[in-house]
Amino acid sequence: MNRSLASDSTTWRLHREVVLLAGWGRAILLQIAHPLVAQGVADHSGFAAERWARIGRLKRTVGAMLALTFGTPEESAAAAAGINRIHDRVHGRLPQTAGAFGSGSGYSAHDPALLAWVHVTLVDTFLVTYERFVGPLTPAERDRYCFEATVSAPLLGIAPDALPRTTAELSDCMERMLASDQIAVTDTARRLADEIVSRGLPRPARTLLALARLPTVGLLPRQIRKAYGFEWTPRQERALRLLSAATRRSLPLLPPLLRHWPAARRAARRERTARPD
Repeated sequence: MNRSLASDSTTWRLHREVVLLAGWGRAILLQIAHPLVAQGVADHSGFAAERWARIGRLKRTVGAMLALTFGTPEESAAAAAGINRIHDRVHGRLPQTAGAFGSGSGYSAHDPALLAWVHVTLVDTFLVTYERFVGPLTPAERDRYCFEATVSAPLLGIAPDALPRTTAELSDCMERMLASDQIAVTDTARRLADEIVSRGLPRPARTLLALARLPTVGLLPRQIRKAYGFEWTPRQERALRLLSAATRRSLPLLPPLLRHWPAARRAARRERTARPD
């Protein structure tokens, strides 16, 4: 997600799609299913206390992702530095035992294991969301995306070889983590989840909540959905399938102005301008 990725990369193809936002709630719920991540979010983000905190956090995170993917080398470096500055402030201790972590266990946003878990949840979620709402990918394209996703890892203090580089490695990592006691949905995570699926949107946007909740809850692994206590009925599953199918049919009809992020369109223009005639 830096200067080595160009417009023919799988990462550009995925990350330019605004519709990937449909999976953002899923990624966050997976991340905070780790007790240390949940505690860090609760202690430092203002996520649940402030009405607009969720929107602001999403805007900052999306902006950083777009800069890492589509920005110039300078913009990518600045985005990574901004993320690292935020992470400098995020550290503390777990107030009570949760899963594998005893009371008083320390957490830090610079912890390589926590950074790797956040990375894995995002890569897995973007692949799942793209194939549900945009279109299928070949096995080679999935593997290429996993590999490309490691490119910006050093900028964030992550060793690339600590991350999955193929779909098989990604699936194995997800399965191992979900089966381990490192993943344990705490009461803190459930309170944060309530903000995501119930009260997290400002009042004018709540009419969209029912649609937004479908991929947020429906795309979760079953055991995580159950651990949060989310209901998921056959009717909701049918609604998600209909929403996905309708989106896949309608996206090709939209112009890039509506379908793709402005940062992606700017990067494409920049690359065309720089290309020799």
